[in-house]
Amino acid sequence: MIYKMLPKTDQEQQIFARIDDDGKCRLTCTAQNPKFQTHIKAGAELQDADGNVMTDASAFIATLP
Repeated sequence: MIYKMLPKTDQEQQIFARIDDDGKCRLTCTAQNPKFQTHIKAGAELQDADGNVMTDASAFIATLP
């Protein structure tokens, strides 16, 4: 499973889509979601809106509570 950052619109919180192994999105959440935080901190792949793996994901993870 991977998480993908969805495009952000004006004044909107960042939304993430969980993409399961079969390529389907079954969950969207904000960074405050405890399951999202657990998976990202455990090394789950984080992609930007274009599907590119984020090389600066560690900087993002450091901002999580």
